[in-house]
Amino acid sequence: MEFQDVVRRRRMVREFTDEPVSDESVRRIMRNALRGPSAGFSQGQAFLVLRGGELARFYELIRLWTFDSVKAAPVVVIAFAVKDAYLDRYAEPDKGWTDRSEDHWPVPFWHVDTGMAVLLILQTAVDEGLGAVYFGIGADDFDKVREEFGVPADHVPIGAIAIGHGAEEGISEGASPLTRKRRPFDEAVHFGHW
Repeated sequence: MEFQDVVRRRRMVREFTDEPVSDESVRRIMRNALRGPSAGFSQGQAFLVLRGGELARFYELIRLWTFDSVKAAPVVVIAFAVKDAYLDRYAEPDKGWTDRSEDHWPVPFWHVDTGMAVLLILQTAVDEGLGAVYFGIGADDFDKVREEFGVPADHVPIGAIAIGHGAEEGISEGASPLTRKRRPFDEAVHFGHW
């Protein structure tokens, strides 16, 4: 598939069939997630891929805000940001900071870079002929997820991506793109001056 087609076709799929996703597709999706940019090549992202009985345990732990139909997706990837990887990396001699202070970071790049990896997951799912939807995990559920799945304490879940074969054509009923228009290019993009 051409890249422009991937970008144009990417949308949040909210209904899935129970058809399995091949291991080959899951591995390709995850390999691409690891190709996302990270400040100083800190690589402060980690991912937990859940399938089968692991999904039932996951959904029992969290207060899911999204549609129940999402639970039919056979794969969920939880994306984690690891701030310490950035603080450690930028305290190394080639970066010029001598401490691990967060004051050097007016924007938390560990979240930004993990978000870019999530977009690569969403785009690669489209390229694999699959559907995907990103959804948040409540802060009250972070520790439960960490404990249940053995996730290190310094890994912060920024959300999850359900992946599977879409059960719907077009935009999901009730989805925001049906009730809101995309902002015009000229309102969102400014060249040289606002």
